[in-house]
Amino acid sequence: MNKSKIAIGLSVAGTLMVVFGTVLVFVGPIIVDDQIVKNLVIDPKNELSYTMWKDVPVPFFMSVYFFNILNPTEVLAGEKPMVEQKGPYVYRKRIEKQNITFHHNDTVSYLEYRTYFFEPSMSVGNESDVVTIPNMLVLGASVMMEKYPYVVRQLISMTFKTFKEGTFLTKSVGELMWGYDSKLVEFLNTWFPGMLPATGKFGLFSEFNNSNTGRFTVHTGKDNIRLVHKIDSWNGLTTLNYWKTPQCNMINGTAGQMWPPFMTKQSTLPFYSPDACRSLELVYQREGVMSGIPLYRYVAPKTMFANGSDYAPNEGFCPCRQSGLLNVSSCRANAPMFISHPHFFNADPVLLDYVLGLHPTENEHGLFLDIHPKSGVPLNVSIRLQLNLYMKHVPGIGETGHISEVVMPMIWFEERGFIDGEILTTFHTNLVVLPMVMEYMQYCFIGLGLATILAALLLYHREKALLKKDVPVVIQNDVVCAPIRMFPITPEMKPQSYQSAEFDQ
Repeated sequence: MNKSKIAIGLSVAGTLMVVFGTVLVFVGPIIVDDQIVKNLVIDPKNELSYTMWKDVPVPFFMSVYFFNILNPTEVLAGEKPMVEQKGPYVYRKRIEKQNITFHHNDTVSYLEYRTYFFEPSMSVGNESDVVTIPNMLVLGASVMMEKYPYVVRQLISMTFKTFKEGTFLTKSVGELMWGYDSKLVEFLNTWFPGMLPATGKFGLFSEFNNSNTGRFTVHTGKDNIRLVHKIDSWNGLTTLNYWKTPQCNMINGTAGQMWPPFMTKQSTLPFYSPDACRSLELVYQREGVMSGIPLYRYVAPKTMFANGSDYAPNEGFCPCRQSGLLNVSSCRANAPMFISHPHFFNADPVLLDYVLGLHPTENEHGLFLDIHPKSGVPLNVSIRLQLNLYMKHVPGIGETGHISEVVMPMIWFEERGFIDGEILTTFHTNLVVLPMVMEYMQYCFIGLGLATILAALLLYHREKALLKKDVPVVIQNDVVCAPIRMFPITPEMKPQSYQSAEFDQ
């Protein structure tokens, strides 16, 4: 076979490989992004992503820590509260969406139910452990009645005594979490229905277990993937009415489980929390890797719970106290309740002066969310919040004694979860391995194509050099003549006579 033709064939093949590899460089990411878009649309046909969205199969846990008051008698006399942290008491959280209804405008509505199961093996202690915390019914109602006539306050105090409600509660963790029988609660629900958020037993989480977070309507992403998971309405509302400004009443972002894909470091994670009664927003902190999967870590900005004086946009959440406290009384039956980060992390340091035994650190008390930026799927989540009661001495209500004015931490809890097992493997394969293989393929094609072209050039030049070496050159009288091909002469070809060639001088 003619080596020149082989060289031409190799050069053509090499050029095609280089072109194909170059096309993959530009087309490959588009193909990957297109697959991400198709798989992230909320659609029962997308089996993996739809199952993750509907039933949230990722292990999710809630760890609860109580601030046990060590000196209740001294607190009643006006001294600083001294607390010790007890826990965690860990509960497995099951999340399931029900009443799922798809609408013609590419939205879907659902009710999300949550159920908690105690995990003794993961807990430090048991639900039978006894702790002492402020009595929210007594101290909360006392602050709420502060501006009522003195006689009314005295009647309230007599009511507390009648139902044997004291300043502090000393009960088991299980009772404080999921409810205990209270004659006062029973009386109020009978004669003043709607006054309390609880209708049965009274407990910190009694209204959370086996309940839903309201009716969410979110975008499916079918019309625009940039809208997927974003809230269209909550309980039929597009804005809230708890706060003082339109900005604070906005329902922003998602329901807090997944976000739209293709995030950048400038992206934020807005979400609406029914428990906090407002929209919150996390900001980018740093890059990271989890099990080979690239991620962005998002954290709470210091302005999240800042007061209106330190951060003007939060003025609508006031009346405010020190920065680091969110007043949620407007959505908690006007009870003087405040939300903060655990141990008053990122809050005004003066709050630590009022309570002994608090030691805030970012590692233990800061919240974060690790998310895969390409898909918007959280890989590792740790949401930490603290529930506080504002308490003080109220004249006319003897149960308040001489209590100093203080924002008293009662409990803090962490809701955490992370992708693991088969889901993590599938996630890693589809969103890391396959795009990586495609990336390697494009450079392999380019490299192999260039190598093939180089081999073709070497083969061509080598063949050309060999041809020059095998062809003789006739020189007569200092003149280079045309090359003469040498071949054997047979007897039949031999001429009868030879005549010398003559050349003009």
